[in-house]
Amino acid sequence: MEPTYITPGAREIEQLEKQGCRCQDWSSVSFHPSTDFSRFRNVVFEKTNSIGASGTDGIIENALLRNCRIDDNVVIRNIGHILDNCDIRSGARIENVGEIVFEQESSCGVATEVAVLDETGSRPVTIFPGLTAQIALLMAREPKWSENHLRPILSEYLDRQEFFTGIGENATVVNCGTLFNVSVGREVTVRGALSLRNGIIVNNAAPGRALAFIGAGVDAENFIVEDGRLDSGAIVRNCYIGQGATLEKGFTAHDSLFFANCSLENGEACAVFAGPYTVSMHKSTLLIGCQTSFMNAGSGTNQSNHMYKLGPVHWGILERGVKTSSASYLMLGAKIGAFSLLMGAHKTHPDSSQFPFSYLFGDDRGATVVVPAVMLRSCGLMRDEQKWPARDRRLKRKLPLNDRVVFDVLNPITVDAMLTALDVIDDLLSRPADDDRYLRYRGMKFTRAALERARHLYELAIYKYLSLRIDDSGFPEKKGANDVSSWVDMAGLLLPRKMLEETMQKESIEDMREVFDTAFRRYPELEREWIATRFSDRWHKPKEVIQSYAEDFNHMIEDDRRRYLEELSAQNDMLKL
Repeated sequence: MEPTYITPGAREIEQLEKQGCRCQDWSSVSFHPSTDFSRFRNVVFEKTNSIGASGTDGIIENALLRNCRIDDNVVIRNIGHILDNCDIRSGARIENVGEIVFEQESSCGVATEVAVLDETGSRPVTIFPGLTAQIALLMAREPKWSENHLRPILSEYLDRQEFFTGIGENATVVNCGTLFNVSVGREVTVRGALSLRNGIIVNNAAPGRALAFIGAGVDAENFIVEDGRLDSGAIVRNCYIGQGATLEKGFTAHDSLFFANCSLENGEACAVFAGPYTVSMHKSTLLIGCQTSFMNAGSGTNQSNHMYKLGPVHWGILERGVKTSSASYLMLGAKIGAFSLLMGAHKTHPDSSQFPFSYLFGDDRGATVVVPAVMLRSCGLMRDEQKWPARDRRLKRKLPLNDRVVFDVLNPITVDAMLTALDVIDDLLSRPADDDRYLRYRGMKFTRAALERARHLYELAIYKYLSLRIDDSGFPEKKGANDVSSWVDMAGLLLPRKMLEETMQKESIEDMREVFDTAFRRYPELEREWIATRFSDRWHKPKEVIQSYAEDFNHMIEDDRRRYLEELSAQNDMLKL
């Protein structure tokens, strides 16, 4: 049973005033009946306030409180003022803060619209706690559906949610400037932030395992940090920072979304949809108007989305696993195939999505020269597949995972692209080369030798994939008329297009999430159905034949590893004292 709070009597008022406390109307302040009044010093109470039990830890001194509800065992020291509708939960610690202010019915960043991808606001993503990479991508990539179908559903969903407004249980807010309409969740730490305005910091982790953190020098406005981290001078405007994501070391971002385990330092992001495991660590790196996942941006990586005609309307897609070299440049719009390496300047709007695992070189005129499939030889590719799940910051936190992630490098989408590439390669090789000895396709240039080598490498990789998926029972049989031939990569989650279409018919956020969750749970089963549908008789080899090709693939990887280690050893020998 909740205790009945009391107003101070004449003796308590005298004690409080001797300790430097002031209030125009002491009847407007109520205290827990077991309050130790000696633990209040130099406190100004304005309007209506309620104060919980101080216990052995609670203390309030050098602060102005107005319209606050303060629970038990709260520490408040050296605060300019805490004003208006602030709910401070048990065990919270607030020290050396300029001000904490809440306006009535503040949204605290919830329902902020982020102008992602083309930067003009024509593809807005509405952010809220619990936003998943998959639902966010649907909003950004299907703006008409989002406006006509999702918007009323999302509005009703947000009306049903109760978002905490205040400083949460056992939260810590110390050595900060201004917090204006910023909700700080349970066990969240905010230490040294410069200015936080209109945001919510959410902790979904088990007790004692919080990921959510705001650190020194952070300046953020219109934001949600959900089990993520902002630190060391990061500046953000209109952003969502998701589970396990980290922005630090002066990174600046506006109108961007960062999902599971992104890690960004020093550079800049503008209108970026950063899917899981997007990494940018270097100064002078600008990511702009693009969708990424499992990306690694080299120093000086740059894109442009403005051709000085109709504004910054151009945007592009870097499919999963794209790496960019130092000083690479990409003129948007463009679509870069999965697990490719982008080098030099590219100004012809290439679409290399049919050629995954490629090197893309920009020549002296900004044209894209493609060497398909050569990334398949790299021992680092398989290492990436192993390191991503091992680096999942969400693990061991007992989080309800928002983003669903499939880590497979060889998967229905990359393998489907390779199968398509084989047909395209055959067609290109049947044509005569141009005068400069290049074959041209979709804004790209190929040499005949590169295409012939790619055909062999793609075949090896496809058989390697089949060796991993085909058991002793052989190829799975096609079941009825189930169409799972076309798949999509939804920011880390791989699923048949028919399930995406099913999601878009749902009438609630919960039902949409359930379709994505089902696709994640059933991935192995759905993948076998895809194999049964997609592979022609050409690929139906005996298991020992498939395994033989797979061994050739393995030997290729091991040879690359051996050469790399030999070169590394030679370099180390060169550098010895």
